[in-house]
Amino acid sequence: MKLTITDLTKTFGHKTAVDHVNLELTPGIVGLLGPNGAGKTTMIRLMCDLIQPDSGAVLLNGENIRSLGEDYRNILGYLPQKVGYYPWFTAEKYLMYIATLKGLSNEEAAAKTKDLLNQVGLYEERKNRLSAFSGGMLQRVGIAQALINDPKILILDEPTAGLDPQERIRFRSMIAGMTRGHLVILSTHIVSDVEHIAAQVIMLRSGQVVIHDTIEHIRATLTGKVCTLIVSPEEAESYRKAHLVANMQPVGDNIQLRLVSPNGFPERGVPVEPDLEDAYLAYSGREKIC
Repeated sequence: MKLTITDLTKTFGHKTAVDHVNLELTPGIVGLLGPNGAGKTTMIRLMCDLIQPDSGAVLLNGENIRSLGEDYRNILGYLPQKVGYYPWFTAEKYLMYIATLKGLSNEEAAAKTKDLLNQVGLYEERKNRLSAFSGGMLQRVGIAQALINDPKILILDEPTAGLDPQERIRFRSMIAGMTRGHLVILSTHIVSDVEHIAAQVIMLRSGQVVIHDTIEHIRATLTGKVCTLIVSPEEAESYRKAHLVANMQPVGDNIQLRLVSPNGFPERGVPVEPDLEDAYLAYSGREKIC
């Protein structure tokens, strides 16, 4: 299975949200990273055939998803940023309803609903109305509905919004087990959501792909360009203006800075191994990395 994005472009008025994007995606977990406004949600909506591109296409195994229609949607699972709910439905009834829309039999729907409610930690609340659920609980219901038809392509837009740390760990464990034969696209601006589970990462900036590679290779592009140094509080402000500051940590009366410096770091800097958050900060900015 291969999802191919060719010269995909989408504008809204004078703003180009997705700008001539070309990608080839095969089964595995792909992180889609970028700051707010980078074009992530627009690109996801194009990949889900919810909006029509101005130019370009999304192809599944060489065939345009627009012409595939229902055949494409039958293998697609989608979690939007905001999921619409019927507040008077219970969690169980809502998932049964979604399963029916996806074409599952009553027996299949019941089994899948029970399994997913267990996976997202909501089985004990299955008879409660959604109107009584917290934001994090509703997000877990949203994740469950995206998985209800065992989709071959799963597209998740900011899936951990509203989840507490324990719930985020549960979510990552669920998704990490979906690598065989499934394409999972996880769009977020939270680096830790993808750092330990994604096979590849796409970084977007201003609607364009600035890098698409494995996490190991992305980190390697910053080798020799990340350092730490200890400065006074007065010096910290000048370093903040001259460099990308990935972290600031008090050390006694001073401050330890972690700097991402594509053009070279200060003599006092101690080189450290770059991580994905360093790369995200660098590629989200305006500096050229190489």
